[in-house]
Amino acid sequence: MTSSPRTEARPRASGRRLLPADPLLRRLVLMGLVNSVGDGLFVTVNVLFFTRSIGLTPTSVALGLTVAGVCGVFAGVPMGRLADRVGSKRLLLVVGPLEAAAVLGYAFVHSFAAFVVLACAATTLARGAAAVRSALIARALPAEGQVRARALLRSVMNAGLVVGSGGAALALQADSYTGYVTMLVLDAVSFLGVTVLLAGLPVSATAAAAASATGATGGTGAAAEDRRGPRTALRDRRYLLVTALHAVLELQLAVLTVGLPLWIVLGTRAPAATVAAVNVVNCVLVVAFQVRASRGVADVASAARACARGALLLAGGCLVYAVAQYGPAWAAAGALLVGALVHSLGELLTSAGGWTLSLDLADPRAHGEYQGVFMSGQAAAHVIGPLVVTLTAVDHGAVGWVVLAGVFALAGPALTAAVRGKAPGAAAPGPAVRLG
Repeated sequence: MTSSPRTEARPRASGRRLLPADPLLRRLVLMGLVNSVGDGLFVTVNVLFFTRSIGLTPTSVALGLTVAGVCGVFAGVPMGRLADRVGSKRLLLVVGPLEAAAVLGYAFVHSFAAFVVLACAATTLARGAAAVRSALIARALPAEGQVRARALLRSVMNAGLVVGSGGAALALQADSYTGYVTMLVLDAVSFLGVTVLLAGLPVSATAAAAASATGATGGTGAAAEDRRGPRTALRDRRYLLVTALHAVLELQLAVLTVGLPLWIVLGTRAPAATVAAVNVVNCVLVVAFQVRASRGVADVASAARACARGALLLAGGCLVYAVAQYGPAWAAAGALLVGALVHSLGELLTSAGGWTLSLDLADPRAHGEYQGVFMSGQAAAHVIGPLVVTLTAVDHGAVGWVVLAGVFALAGPALTAAVRGKAPGAAAPGPAVRLG
């Protein structure tokens, strides 16, 4: 990461203080918590709302969400570039209310065409906002504490998803139009709540510190970079390669959310309740250990090593999943839980490594565009992931799991090789950096 003279803002919290002491990070944590609770409410009920209340078929919902996912892939770069021009905070203050309106719009959808249009708009806003938020964090927090801070934010967000999903269980139990729409309204309120919290985000002092850091670290080389202007992410071959290889590791999400549930039900003798148990294992580990997993990930080299170790763990998890095909129900369930444990540990490491790579290999004067590219890579993995996992593990059983394990095992060393041998090309931040 680029050096910074600022004091490191570690996401520390004692037993008496659940929120971090740093006011900026505390505000970011609250924003993440509110946003993730709303996401948990919506994600838990959306498919049933679309099918049971709007009247769409499951196939049409799947098709519409796939089209929306493809639209989301292309949202990160233009939104990131816009954030570089107008400021991340200023852009998010506009996007938040638009996201709220999009969610409420689902209550007025009565046709497949309207559903697809609205889903595309909502997904484009969501994916773009994710890239802009990442750029905001990259510029607002001290460089030395960013990975640990992002780990804390991810832990809080997963906790919020659990809370939101639990609250949505009431709507699922009622199974009524009114109950589902209530969840939509609460999700929209969460977007507005995040916007209110964002308006009070204390970024002005951080902006001044960033300007001071520019003067303190900028030398002849930095001045030359400034004259040339910021690098362009879409022409940064190494960044694109790292993004693509980390996107391969992001296929683990589809393994967990699509491949594993289908595998448990169709390919093993394990009880269906194992699906819920696996999700609990993953959520608990992420909430409890994401911050700890980020320790030691401080630069490009350590981030690449973390990704490589995480990739081997993901591969190991796939091999354990394959073993679950054989044996009685209790043995299959045990193997699946062990596999989920190994998988989750790999997810923790690849996430921590990916954050550092996405930041340290970027030009800090164009964080919006660079984070947009990296987020687009993740979005692409999330779109094609269900198909990849289905064509391998679900359709071909143990052999397919071995193939997936090989993909993960190769992606880790390839990513390490991609970042080796050249110092991160992060130029000193220029005066054009805009926070809000």
